[in-house]
Amino acid sequence: MATTEADKTGRLANIRRLEALGFRAFPASTTEFDGTWAIRLTPAYPAKRLNSVNPLDPGDNARIAERIEQASRRFRDAGRALTFRLSPLAPQELVNHLDVEGWKRFDETCVLTADLSAIDLSGSIDRLPFKDVERYVEASLSVHERSQKLANGLKRVIEDIAPVKTMYIREAPDGKPLGVAMAIHERDISGVLDVAVAKERRREGIGRDLVSSALAQVRNRGAKSAWVQVEASNAPGLALYQTFGFREAYRYVYRARRTPQL
Repeated sequence: MATTEADKTGRLANIRRLEALGFRAFPASTTEFDGTWAIRLTPAYPAKRLNSVNPLDPGDNARIAERIEQASRRFRDAGRALTFRLSPLAPQELVNHLDVEGWKRFDETCVLTADLSAIDLSGSIDRLPFKDVERYVEASLSVHERSQKLANGLKRVIEDIAPVKTMYIREAPDGKPLGVAMAIHERDISGVLDVAVAKERRREGIGRDLVSSALAQVRNRGAKSAWVQVEASNAPGLALYQTFGFREAYRYVYRARRTPQL
């Protein structure tokens, strides 16, 4: 079946909504706009999504080389390497320019959505969410195998989340964190993010348990649908979410002159 202009417009509108939800779920310290290019910077935490240029209109394609140079100066002043995060909202002219200039592509990510009314969560465990942000930050960094030196920056990001957030930690009997997850609830839609399991405890159902608990919690809060973001290379993660009924809505990819070492 041919794609109509109305179909295309509706898809782009849905992508814009999901992009906005993602931005609010993981807020940058500053967001400035060059036209419809959202320039997000967070000096205290190096996550790519918090330090990237995010074009939000395929038609905003003027003065590309000039605007890239202006963005480069902003990022340089902030101590960051210029990185673009390109969704289907990015103008094709920008994509072509980056291709010609040899910018690297990396960390392609799938944005998935699901109808919560269609998911069987009868076996989910009603886990008590954590309210201690510092404890969650410590557990998240440990499970992701990231430096605890990033704790203050991540704590600030989480504290700045405006929508209702619910944090989960699965721990071993000795208190060692085994897995983490966070749910962000906003009106009738919720996001599940930061899902991770300690490397030595993967494939034991811990991730499924955390996701199931998070989805049950947000559905009880009134969420009708949910979204997640999973790197395209994460086959086990994609398979997990597909068993819950999540389906791909769109993808985004990062572009930089050199692939950053995070």
